[in-house]
Amino acid sequence: MMKPLRCTLTLLLCLYLFTAQAKVDTLVIQSPSMQKTLKAGVVTPDGYQKKKSGPYPVLYLLHGYSGNFSNWLKVPPQKDLLQTMADKYQLIIVTPDGGFSSWYYDSPVDKQSQYETFITQELRQEIERRYKAIPERSARFISGLSMGGHGALYLSARNPELYLAAGSMSGALNVSRSESEKLLKSIEAVLGPKPENMERFRQNSVVHMVPELKQSGVHLIVDCGVADMLLEDNRELHRRLVYEKVPHEYIERPGAHTWAYWGNALEYHLLFFQKVREGVAK
Repeated sequence: MMKPLRCTLTLLLCLYLFTAQAKVDTLVIQSPSMQKTLKAGVVTPDGYQKKKSGPYPVLYLLHGYSGNFSNWLKVPPQKDLLQTMADKYQLIIVTPDGGFSSWYYDSPVDKQSQYETFITQELRQEIERRYKAIPERSARFISGLSMGGHGALYLSARNPELYLAAGSMSGALNVSRSESEKLLKSIEAVLGPKPENMERFRQNSVVHMVPELKQSGVHLIVDCGVADMLLEDNRELHRRLVYEKVPHEYIERPGAHTWAYWGNALEYHLLFFQKVREGVAK
């Protein structure tokens, strides 16, 4: 007699677990600064649809060189990584499109590459208009991998009023000394030819922006795998931050320049952001 009831309860529980998960939207945005349409992924946590839920903190999560907005949603070994993290930490995760090789600059030489303006102004304003996002620095974070790690620290240094904390995973933190011909060409496309613009390259490399990072008051987490080709640039930033007495979290772990490493690293950043936010709230 009890078996049908148990089956019904099990079915209801399964339906609840199926529906009580993060939701993923693809947002299409017109960028006035670049006069083109761009996309962003938006992951909203379990419970978001309830009338009295939120508002929520927001993490802007940047992709790497040659990537796009969907990378963080599709490529990690754990395919539902962002949904799981959004549910666990009860925040909105936004994955902007940063172009194939924008380096997240407002390019002085290419009007079609104004990604600092897009992410810090146009996308942010659209997210805060459309979603139950807390529109305050105390609940806004930015992180990313490789080119996106550079972008996260770069944007936070230049826009400290927007972000409480920023993180870099395997960041390409020194564009002024890129040894890859392919990467150098991509940087020159947005900053101009390197021989004629050495100072511009230096000023737009995160390792040379420690004074700005120090003044910003943004809480920082930097991590890199010990088998990563960019490890020395990450260590150099760490040394400079220590020398200038800039508080930050620095981590080296086993791993290389891979999605297995970044997928594992993301929760370290979320834990750090959570601790920072709780500390500010006290």
